[in-house]
Amino acid sequence: MSPVEGLDRLVAAELQANLSGAIIGRKIIVLEQTGSTNDAILRSATPTPKEGLVLFAEHQTAGRGQRGNRWESAAGKGLWLSILLRPKIDITNSPRLTVWAAEAVSEAIRHEFSLETTIKLPNDIQIDGRKVAGVLVEMRAQEKAPHLAIAGIGINVNQSLEDFPAALQGRAISLAMALGQQVDRQRFAVALLRNLDRTYRESFAS
Repeated sequence: MSPVEGLDRLVAAELQANLSGAIIGRKIIVLEQTGSTNDAILRSATPTPKEGLVLFAEHQTAGRGQRGNRWESAAGKGLWLSILLRPKIDITNSPRLTVWAAEAVSEAIRHEFSLETTIKLPNDIQIDGRKVAGVLVEMRAQEKAPHLAIAGIGINVNQSLEDFPAALQGRAISLAMALGQQVDRQRFAVALLRNLDRTYRESFAS
């Protein structure tokens, strides 16, 4: 049985249909499983990848957090995604992208669910002092082309307490746990990508 069999699945075509004209989400890929979405998005891109490619994985087996920490990615219960970008900034200003991504994720959660979120610098989003999401931005210098940036985002959506390892149960939370009910991942994914696209255009697009 596949890790996400019987669970609600993300549908790339439906996500993309709700993002007409967007930079972020102009092309969307959904993988059933991968090691890390930040690594997989480069393998999925063409030799000259277009800005705005988004890759989701229903299950990450080697998700990465800040400082090499492992990101626990329960199959079919979160949003694990990476976005390929060509921001109009110098590579030395890459921390701005981490701030942008964290603020955009935090804002999307507040707007969609009326949950109070805080950002624990540099890249964690928390609810009631417990981590609900995180971002990991990696820059890649390119010769004769704008630098590539990969914005990796992980959001705990429909996990129960038991889905987290014992060591994390006091420090992690999901949207479902905070709300007391399950979340429509597809609908929230659209709202998240729309907010990421809008705020990215304002800050980084030419």
